[in-house]
This record gives sequence, structure tokens and C-alpha cells, in this order.
Amino acid sequence: MTSVRQVQITFDCAEPERVARFWCEVLGYELHSSGLACSDPTGVGPRLYFQRVPEGKVAKNRVHLDVRVGTGLVGEERLAALEAECARLVPLGAVRGQLLLADEDNESCLNMQDVEGNEFCLD
Repeated sequence: MTSVRQVQITFDCAEPERVARFWCEVLGYELHSSGLACSDPTGVGPRLYFQRVPEGKVAKNRVHLDVRVGTGLVGEERLAALEAECARLVPLGAVRGQLLLADEDNESCLNMQDVEGNEFCLD
């Protein structure tokens, strides 16, 4: 049996170039010349691909990206990191969602949406 070596994450969207530019800015990725894909310049993260589809988004994502800006941080320090990244992303077109505070099982995270309403978390 062959093991998987790479993963690509594909976004269905109305404006692929716009969504690709947003995610390149969020993640520090490089936009491919096609304008429809972006890659981690270090080669570590997955390639993202953006394909035009005729239908709009109608329900909550079943899979979402976590943008890990608070790794290893707790309490007020973690909240400050989440808020700082949120402040950076909103001018790019992101929409702030609900802040979920830490509980017995999970650290604090901040729900957000990209420029076409796809949910993601600042984690």
C-alpha cells in the first residue's frame, strides 16, 4: 500500500483569485502564476487550490483551517495573540466571529470567516 506524501486543500469559491490572495496574505504563502493556487514557500505546509463553482456557500463548513497563532500560549497571553491576528486579518476582508474561551477540554480560539464566508479558527 502506498502512503500519502502530500495533501492539497481545495476551496470551492465564486472568485478564486480573490480568495487565493486572501489566504496567501493570511499564511505568508506564495501565489502561483495561475492565481488559482498558493504554496508554503518553505515547502512544509499544504498547497491550497481555489476552484470556481457556480453555487454559493449554503451551510457551515464540515472541515475548516485552524490558523495556529496561539500555540503554547495560555490565558491572557493567548487571548492577546488571537486578538492581534484578528486585527491583522479584518482589513484583509476576514470577518470576526465568536471568541470561545478556554474550558476544561479546549484552549481559547476565535472563529472567523474568509472573504467568501468560509469558516476558519484562530487557534
